[in-house]
Amino acid sequence: LASVVLRRAYGIAGSAMSNAERYQYRYCWPSGDWGSLPIAGGLEVAYKAELEAAEDPDALLEEIRERLAKVTSPFRSAERFNVEDIIDPRDTRPLLCEFAGLAWRRLGAD
Repeated sequence: LASVVLRRAYGIAGSAMSNAERYQYRYCWPSGDWGSLPIAGGLEVAYKAELEAAEDPDALLEEIRERLAKVTSPFRSAERFNVEDIIDPRDTRPLLCEFAGLAWRRLGAD
């Protein structure tokens, strides 16, 4: 199984691209955004009390966004979600062709 995360993959949907098979390759484009939950839209709920108590809720919300953006690196996510590599989109076709060749040889050996 080979999968490429192009844009967004969260929660169970992101996990669905993963399996326990030995022959699985996961690649991601730099534009990939994945994890347990999307940050956008959830901050107002997660930080509701702090935002309501703030003198300038908009400034605090922006500060929270900036702080979280620093820890939502695609490289951290790639490591945590067992991604083989973050690839240049132009390399997608050659990598998938290489995977198909490996899979074909493996199927022929079984």
